[in-house]
This record gives sequence, C-alpha cells and structure tokens, in this order.
Amino acid sequence: MKCRRCKAPAVIDVRRHNAAFCSDCFLHHCREQVRRAIHEFSMFGPEDRILVAVSGGKDSLALWHLLGALGYSADGLYIGLGIGGYSEESEVRTRAFATEHGLALQVISLPEDHGYDVETAAQRTRRSPCGACGLSKRHLFNRAALDGGYDVVATGHNLDDEAAVLLGNVLHWDLDYLARQHPALPAAPGFARKVKPLYRLGEREMAAYCVLERIDYQIEECPMAAGNRHIGYKETLNDLEARSPGSKAAFLFGFLEKAHPRLASGETDDGVVLHPCPSCGAPTPGEVCAFCRLRARAIPVTAS
Repeated sequence: MKCRRCKAPAVIDVRRHNAAFCSDCFLHHCREQVRRAIHEFSMFGPEDRILVAVSGGKDSLALWHLLGALGYSADGLYIGLGIGGYSEESEVRTRAFATEHGLALQVISLPEDHGYDVETAAQRTRRSPCGACGLSKRHLFNRAALDGGYDVVATGHNLDDEAAVLLGNVLHWDLDYLARQHPALPAAPGFARKVKPLYRLGEREMAAYCVLERIDYQIEECPMAAGNRHIGYKETLNDLEARSPGSKAAFLFGFLEKAHPRLASGETDDGVVLHPCPSCGAPTPGEVCAFCRLRARAIPVTAS
C-alpha cells in the first residue's frame, strides 16, 4: 500500500477518501482538513483569541496541537468533573501536554470551585450523567471565554461525533437542535462564538494523528458514559460506514450544505426572550439559568 500523495509506503488508509497516506502526508492531510474547515466557515482569524476546550482525550489535545501547527495561538481550559481516577488522569495528561508545548492552561474543578461533581449532579437532578456534564461544561466554557476576553471557544467534536448527534436529532426531528447544529455558531449577547474545527476528521484519524505526533492522551472512555444513546448512534453509523465508506461524511456534509441553511432561516425559537440570570448573569429564558438550577440542587445541604 502506497501513499496517494507521494507514493512512499503508507501507514494509514482513509477509506472514505479511497486513499492511503505515509506519516508526513497524513499529518498534512489532517492540517488541510482543519484549515479547510476554518476557512469554509470563517471560524476565526490569526488575530482572534482562541480558547480550546480540552479534556485530556485524543480529539481536544489533537485540536490544540493542530491549531498551533497552523500558526494559531490558543489557550486551553480543562474542567475537572470529579469522576475519580478518570478525571485525575485526564487532568494529568492535559497539564503535561500544556507544559510540553508551552501553552497556557486554565483549570476549573467542579468539586472545588462549584461544590459538586457530575455523579452527584446527575443523581440529585435526575439527569443522565452526560446531561449534567454537558450542561456544566457548556456554561463554564462560555463563561470563561467571556470573562477572559476570548473571541471564540473551539471544541474537539469530530466527524463521528457530529454525525451521531445529527442522527439523533433527525430521528427525533428536533428542529431547534437541527437549526443550531453547525460547525460555527456566531457570537450573541451573553454567548461566545463556538466552533468545531475537527468536523471533517473522524475518530480513527484523530487517534492516528496523536500516535504519529506522540501525543499522550487519556485512552480510557468516561465511565459515566455507559448507556449514552449517542454511543448507540455511533455504532449504527460505524456499521453503515463499514459497508459503504463515506456515508458519515455524506450524511453530515449533505445536511450542512442542503438542509441546515433552510432550518437556520426558520422561526424555530419564535417568542423566546432571554434575560440575565440573577445569580450568574448568563442569558436565560427562565427565572434562573439551567446551570444555576443544577448547581443549587446538586450541592449537598449541610446541617446547621
């Protein structure tokens, strides 16, 4: 098997592109896919301050590394979720990466800084662990970006992640979520711009990138994710991809090109009025924002 680009011995094949690459050309391929994503949706420019949401896993650390390889300056933010040894190891990997590459890293701990962990929040609010985690991270990443004067938050959502989310949203015909599912969400009052520069690269490509660039990442999957429905959607799409390479990309890219523009122009949130949360200032349609409600219910009440 030879590299499609330079004809040297290949180290990886990317079936959806019907191509194989040597190490150097594969790394070039990854950089070009991210460069294309950034330019296609005008995610950010060289002058923008970028905050990367890092978890210690392959996708977020690879994204942070790729942005540096493309000449962008980006800081990182890690949120400790209080999930025992899993969170401890994730933080160690993240700190080590930042130190090795001379990058600025901010660390927030849910237990230490906000008084609860993901498991406690899930139990006390009757949410799924992934729901409590996602709500917490979205709020805290957005707040850190606004407070820190960053122009954009970049997350490591890859092609597999986005295709699985899209499948779930289509199965439930959730038009509000479909209208908001996009690689680049613009800034709005109280909300920082959010982008997903890895949406053109799959999980297997990101794992290979980390191996070739010697990025030491957290391999273990989150123990709280068992039963997450998106894992099932990923498995379904993986079966389809094995039979018909390129199906995930065709599904996601076709949606972004043909369906999203029509959905985004609709009136899916008609009548929703946002105002500052009296507790934290985040925009919310309710009396108190979802994060502050979750936090209030998750923090154990101490006896006086």
